[in-house]
Amino acid sequence: MLKQFKTEVLKKHSTLAARVTKVTTSHGEFLTPAFMPVGTRAFVNVMTPTDLVNTGSQIILGGNTYHMLCAPGMEVLENAGGMHQFMGWNKPMLTDSGGFQVFSLSKNGKICKIDSKGAHFKHPISGQVIHLTPQTSIQAQKIIGADIIMAFDECTPENGGREAALLAMERTHRWLYESIEEHEKNPCSAYGYRQALFGIIQGGSFPDLREESARFILGANLDGIAIGGEVIGFDMQKTAEVIDWVRPLLPENKTRYTMGVGLNPQDLIDVVAKGIDIFDCVAPTRNARHGSLYCGKIVAHDNWLHFDTQEAGGKILIKKSIYAKDNNPIMENCSCYTCKNFSRSYLHFLFKQQSAAYSNLACIHNIHVMQAVCEKMREVILAGGTITCPNEALAPH
Repeated sequence: MLKQFKTEVLKKHSTLAARVTKVTTSHGEFLTPAFMPVGTRAFVNVMTPTDLVNTGSQIILGGNTYHMLCAPGMEVLENAGGMHQFMGWNKPMLTDSGGFQVFSLSKNGKICKIDSKGAHFKHPISGQVIHLTPQTSIQAQKIIGADIIMAFDECTPENGGREAALLAMERTHRWLYESIEEHEKNPCSAYGYRQALFGIIQGGSFPDLREESARFILGANLDGIAIGGEVIGFDMQKTAEVIDWVRPLLPENKTRYTMGVGLNPQDLIDVVAKGIDIFDCVAPTRNARHGSLYCGKIVAHDNWLHFDTQEAGGKILIKKSIYAKDNNPIMENCSCYTCKNFSRSYLHFLFKQQSAAYSNLACIHNIHVMQAVCEKMREVILAGGTITCPNEALAPH
């Protein structure tokens, strides 16, 4: 069903920039703050769509454009009817443009080279050269069919200084208008669903460049605004500073997206306090598969929330021998499927056995915690900043 993309502010926190919005897409509505589990290659690692729904996930990042061009390829996706059909996810979906992969792969000039038009990279299996440009990125995202698509950009390196930040910003701005031109040929996916186009603020760690980029992106009158660059999500102190630099410029009726934020539950709490709506990160599932499981609880803190860590670093390392006979759940009072049914001892055993069952149960827990944090933030904001039962279990309703 064709719908217009829309962002409505439902409630603002009484003293912070935190807010709850309702976002309407062609595949349904979702409430923010919302964490997006990442399905880079058309699947969220070891999690089914049912697992994702049961953890409280409302929207996912499904299918990175670069990886989808490599495999399974656009012909396969189009034949399947798009990414929603292909991976069995019928709720809202965002995809990215491939810009971050261009950034990371270009560190090896034999694999990827960037020029003024875009990037040339070799297919990792066939060796075929693929040219990713604003035009081909948008065309691919039309076939992927996500509800929210991203303008092609160049992720700003953090170690290149002002010259590199300026160059990446200028390319991002030029590529933005090329992306818009391609998108406006048909603002719908290949399957007739309206797609929202987001632009990406670059500028590195330079306040004047970030402000300049924000004004430029806003001048394009897009559906939403992303904040990108290598520093975002990687350095949370700097991430907070960047948000502070650009937030006064951001309109109320646009969805705000920090790309790559979500290494820890506290990271979500921190960026939402500064007015961010959505975020994504591969870390919760990646770390879970490697034995790192979130452990903590939400507590009241300065009229807002804090993820009170019960273990060092807010995680337990399940491979440690101390868990071999520990019959407690991963996290006290957690209502996820894993914690309700299995002990640390059992998960330790599964991990040592290198069982696929371990990875599934671990990812369910970590994603559940991220979604429970989002739900608690929405609850507090909708209550006008009033915090009730701050030590209750992290359990999405």
